[in-house]
Amino acid sequence: MRKALYTILFALFLTVSLSASAQNPKREFRGAWIQCVNNQFNGVGCDAMQQTLMHQLNELQQTGINAIMFQVRAEADALYQSSYEPWSRYLTGQQGRAPEPYWDPLQWMVEQCHLRGMELHAWINPYRAKTKGTTALANTHPYFQHPEWFISYDGLLLFDPGVPQNRTYICQVACDIVRRYDVDGLHIDDYFYPYPVAGVPIADDASYAQYGEGMNRQDWRRHNVNLFIRDLHDSIQAVKPWVKFSVSPFGIYRNQKSDPNGSATHGLQNYDDLYADVLLWVREGWIDLNIPQVYWEIGNKAADYDTLLRWWSRNATNRPLIIGQDVERTVKYPDTQNPQSHQIYQKYNLQRTLPGIQGSCQWYAKACVDNPQNYATVLRKYYHRTPALQPLMPWIDKKAPGKVKSLKPITIDGQRILFWTAPKVKGKGKGYARYVSEELNRAVSYVVYRFPKGVKVNVEDANYIYAITRNTFVSLPQSDGTEYTYAVAALDRLHNESKAVKKKIE
Repeated sequence: MRKALYTILFALFLTVSLSASAQNPKREFRGAWIQCVNNQFNGVGCDAMQQTLMHQLNELQQTGINAIMFQVRAEADALYQSSYEPWSRYLTGQQGRAPEPYWDPLQWMVEQCHLRGMELHAWINPYRAKTKGTTALANTHPYFQHPEWFISYDGLLLFDPGVPQNRTYICQVACDIVRRYDVDGLHIDDYFYPYPVAGVPIADDASYAQYGEGMNRQDWRRHNVNLFIRDLHDSIQAVKPWVKFSVSPFGIYRNQKSDPNGSATHGLQNYDDLYADVLLWVREGWIDLNIPQVYWEIGNKAADYDTLLRWWSRNATNRPLIIGQDVERTVKYPDTQNPQSHQIYQKYNLQRTLPGIQGSCQWYAKACVDNPQNYATVLRKYYHRTPALQPLMPWIDKKAPGKVKSLKPITIDGQRILFWTAPKVKGKGKGYARYVSEELNRAVSYVVYRFPKGVKVNVEDANYIYAITRNTFVSLPQSDGTEYTYAVAALDRLHNESKAVKKKIE
């Protein structure tokens, strides 16, 4: 009897909890991090790695994920063809060894993500040059060209943020990726100055003496990171302005004990411990997406998820705020209002109600794919039930592409297809300016809506999104005798949406 009562109460709880997801947003960043430093690809070979990635991408696509953060530079190395840095040991098992048979994981991932309608953001670690587990560096590693650029810290080798040449070099590496690959974003994680280890000082006396310019050391360190973030943003914009620059900082900016405007938390701080002034970057517009790692559970005594989400929502919405979600920790802890459930419902319902929050990023992709306690199933059935376009970025570009042309149904080998042609690309200026103008105006994907007869066409309602595709066609379901109105709109690289062209089809 008691078990039956729990079942009924849980069902009622879900009905209430999931009501917030009945109308999913039309635009939402839904990302997932695919990392290499967990050694999931280390020395497995091309076929096995591609099979692993294809499985993850297929499952993530079914879960509604629309952006992948793919780690391609973990320690001044490369999971791509680089003339700056050696092939990664996380790819081939030995730093500097090229993959055999040769392939380029980043290029392959760009193609695979785009085939699935996902964005691909190249994820680099800016300052880390050697992890603790790396025992040998390739002779092409930048350390051997410029050892004076580096400092050691607790088994790590780091680019010293206080050396100006390091800013220039890391920007060159990042822009080499942006220039040669059709990535949608360039992403950096939370490793700025190293996470502090008790009793271990940062060995930057030499660079501080040379470049400190009278600042106290803490302000100087923050200044160094600020300059790097600004320069990296500006460098990316100069190469391909449509490539989004995102950062995933540690989840606490400052505690109230350090700053009255900080959060009611008691943990490590971006500003004071990692020298990362995230709010400055948001205010100045130096980043396009802010993805703090709010990995704790609701009710955590030191860093409560609810408290932190509300703090970030109040303080950092000059740019889209994306919440970094820890999949495994979310399902580990019970809902504070209903212990029969884990915390995904509480977390997502809170997220959907706070201003400025425009999506989530899953830490980590494989954990989401593994679907612990139906985490991914809940996303599929409720919070990602409808497809989503990316958040708008009018500070980069807000002009929509032209309308699609020649929208019509055709039949090929018995399969009904809705077909259209891309809008004409318009550009202004000459040379590079014209190239940028054309690329910003070019339609690269399309959103297709499907409205049953009697339903008013409303392209703002995500419930009627039928598909988001890079193709100029979609397959239609078999006719059920009902008339539908299809509407097709073009999307540019930043998901600015054209006016929709409509067609009634039985």
